[in-house]
Amino acid sequence: MAWAAVVLFAVLTLSGGAAIAYVTGATAVLSFVAAGEMRHLGILPQRVLSQLDVFTFLAMPLFILAGELMSRGGITRALIDLALLIVGRFRGGLGHVNVATSIFMSSMSGSAIADAAATTSALVPEMTRRGYPVEYATALTAASSVLGPLIPPSVVMIFYGALMNVSVAALFAGGILPGLMIAAGLFAYNAYAAARYGHPGGSDVDMPPVGLTLAKALPALLVPAVMVGGIVFGVVTPTEAAALAVVIAVVTGAIYAVMEPNVSNRVALRNFARHLNIALERAALLTGSIFVILFAAAIFGYLVAIQSLPQQIAALIEAAGITGVGYLLLITVIFLLVGTVMDNMMAMVLLVPLLVPAAIAGGADPVHVGVVVCLNLTIGLVSPPVGGILMVVSAMSGVSYLRLARAIVPMFVLLVVMLLVLVLVPEITLYIPRQAGFVQ
Repeated sequence: MAWAAVVLFAVLTLSGGAAIAYVTGATAVLSFVAAGEMRHLGILPQRVLSQLDVFTFLAMPLFILAGELMSRGGITRALIDLALLIVGRFRGGLGHVNVATSIFMSSMSGSAIADAAATTSALVPEMTRRGYPVEYATALTAASSVLGPLIPPSVVMIFYGALMNVSVAALFAGGILPGLMIAAGLFAYNAYAAARYGHPGGSDVDMPPVGLTLAKALPALLVPAVMVGGIVFGVVTPTEAAALAVVIAVVTGAIYAVMEPNVSNRVALRNFARHLNIALERAALLTGSIFVILFAAAIFGYLVAIQSLPQQIAALIEAAGITGVGYLLLITVIFLLVGTVMDNMMAMVLLVPLLVPAAIAGGADPVHVGVVVCLNLTIGLVSPPVGGILMVVSAMSGVSYLRLARAIVPMFVLLVVMLLVLVLVPEITLYIPRQAGFVQ
């Protein structure tokens, strides 16, 4: 009867009549009744609160706040100028800038949708003005935002690590090479598209001044240096790195505000204080929404544990003779399909406790599986029929959803191919965690 949770969840979610977190919590509670496990409801509050009392979770609101501060403090513009300085003179230069900016942004915010929104507003109009087809500009922006949850820090990886009791630092380290590999694939595709379709770019492109660009970008680059370097080399925990990121974001934002031309320091600092207040409010709202999902996830996870569903699935898989890489490919396809119609965090809540333990029991490394799952569900954000990133980019750019969905198909196929490579070659994911001592 516990399978009623899955069926009821799917029906209520697709009906679109209620918030997803409330649907999950209500479904789980009703499933206790359907499964005849009502005696366990008395201990449910204690169980849920104990699952949320995890130090790692503190990193999430801090990373969210750091991302909000950076997006509102002029850091995005500084990173775009730096990317333009590095790759802007190549054919299809602004397309390369788009991907490079996503690399820089992903090492700060950890959110695909936040990166997509920032890059769309800053780069798509400029790419269109310089002669890029608007469909291509928006599709490349959406595809490159997949890097957000892969290159550390990553809110999704923190969520997964807490859900499956996997080291967040190891997941962060595991996401670096896959993220760079996908970025290289997108660079290559943009170069191909630029040559085939005659996209603008070359030595005659106007470039920002070198000195001022580096002066503004270097403080921003301290954030990924502190976070990634500190976590991978064991100097700081993910939570401590998130706190340092907030401090650096505040200081950098204040410096950028004072550097604004034709604005007095008093006015600049007043504007910065207003941005800081907005960032705090936004971070509080996002953190609250995530913890509501976590609360619902804890209820559902308790039900799954009581009913021994992972063990039942493992038994079915063993009976079917699906093992090792074959099972990992199977759940990759399942997550990919589910990610096209469901929010990635809620898909993680619903499916990870059910499907992932059997993969780990079959010999898969928990870090490798975690990185693959996080990328898998993020790719779902750029695939129809739902595609949360596609919706955001479409709304912000004015390009119709269908036109954007058609334009992103080649890039979506490229992302899926690279996902399969990561599934089949675990060493790409595990090399840095092994070197850092997170994985044996």
